[in-house]
Amino acid sequence: MIRLVESFFVKSAVEPADYPASAYPEFAFAGKSNVGKSTLINLLTNRKGLAKTSSHPGKTRLLNFFLTRYKEEPSELQGFIQLTDLPGYGFAEASLSEQEKWRKMIAKYLEQRTQLRAIVVLVDIRHPADKKDLLMLEMLRLRNIRHCIVATKSDKIPKTKIAKTAQVLAKDLGVDKIPVFPVSALNNTGFEPLLSWIHEISLQP
Repeated sequence: MIRLVESFFVKSAVEPADYPASAYPEFAFAGKSNVGKSTLINLLTNRKGLAKTSSHPGKTRLLNFFLTRYKEEPSELQGFIQLTDLPGYGFAEASLSEQEKWRKMIAKYLEQRTQLRAIVVLVDIRHPADKKDLLMLEMLRLRNIRHCIVATKSDKIPKTKIAKTAQVLAKDLGVDKIPVFPVSALNNTGFEPLLSWIHEISLQP
C-alpha cells in the first residue's frame, strides 16, 4: 500500500515538445467530460484543488501534469510518480474541429510519452457501456497500453449491487480481465485498491 504525501502541479501542455521532462513512472486519467478525473486526482493526492474541477463539462482542454511523492506503508520507503489529467472526451458542445484536436493530442501523448506506464479510464458505474469509452479502450488495446477501469459514483447504487454492477460493466466494456475499481468521492471509498495497482505497475519495467 502506498500513500501520496506531497503533490504539486508541474505544467500544462499540448504538444510533445512541451511535455515536462520526467524520470518517473507516469499514469494518465482518461474519461468522458465531467466523469470525475480531476476529482479523483485530488482525492488520491489528498490535495483539494490540485486538479481544477468544474461542473461545466469540457473544462480541461490541455494535458495537465502533476508530480507526487509517495510513501510505502508500513516500510516508509519513498518514491515518485507522475499523474496526467487528460482532456475529457465526448463533450457534446465541442465542435468537430475541437474533437479532432483532442483526438490528435491524445494520440500523440499515447504514442510519444515514453514514461507512460498505464491509463486509468473512468466511467460512471450507473450508466451502461458507452461508445466513446469503447473507442478509448480500443485505442489503448491497439497500442498495447496497460489500463484499468475506475467506476465512479458507486455511492449512487446500493452497496449490495456494486460488485455485480461492476462485473456487468466490465463485460459490456470488453475488459473481463482488466481490473475494475468502484470508487465513491462522496464516501471516500475504493481508492486503496487503485493506489496498490498503480504502485505495482510503477515497479514493473
